[in-house]
Amino acid sequence: MKIAVFSDIHGNLTGLQATLGDIRKHRPDVTICLGDLVGYGPFPNEVCETVQSLGIPVIQGNYDQGVGEKIDDCGCAYKSEEEKALGKISIQWTNEAINNVNRNFLKGLLPRHEITVDSFRMLFVHGSPRRINEYLFPDRPDKNLLHVMKEEEAKVLVCGHTHIPFFRMVEDTYFLNDGSCGRPKDGDWRAAWALISVEKQTIEAKICRVEYDLPSLEKSYQHSRLPFKYFEDLKQSSS
Repeated sequence: MKIAVFSDIHGNLTGLQATLGDIRKHRPDVTICLGDLVGYGPFPNEVCETVQSLGIPVIQGNYDQGVGEKIDDCGCAYKSEEEKALGKISIQWTNEAINNVNRNFLKGLLPRHEITVDSFRMLFVHGSPRRINEYLFPDRPDKNLLHVMKEEEAKVLVCGHTHIPFFRMVEDTYFLNDGSCGRPKDGDWRAAWALISVEKQTIEAKICRVEYDLPSLEKSYQHSRLPFKYFEDLKQSSS
């Protein structure tokens, strides 16, 4: 069984298209999206429509929740006043740009998704099982990660939200973050997604990276009212 997981597209249609093309090459049995389709990027409607057309399970991200509910809060943890000010522009722009059909699609996304493959019960969420916007970073202590899963029966947790991929096993529980196919934050600008392989009672995960057309995305930012800094942050990681 091969499971493809992608998330945190954030309006980056170019990154999404490259990701889906790469996923198709691997011919997964199941594909799951962990949310945050919109925000920061210039193609919220196109991303929603592309993901919806796939007919796959889609988890609601915190940004999807904010836009779906048409509120001015994405539940993001901004680290500076500048980030907070730019974030306010982003969610206002996205709320104005999204159409009603796609807003309703975001509003109705799944809170979580579970499947069982062989002996592995797998839980898919956006942030954590506890909160849609909880950040599970790679440096979380083992004890803390196990505490996050103490109320869950699943032994595989797959999440996004941080935009920083990792895969590790703590005691008998696996933890996987698929990174971001729209706005990676690990110093690598390329779109990230995860391929999970389950065979003969073993589980493996690979973080896949995909290049895409940055100049095309740059032009889209230039023709939108979104802060151009969002593109500059991506471009800086590509140099």
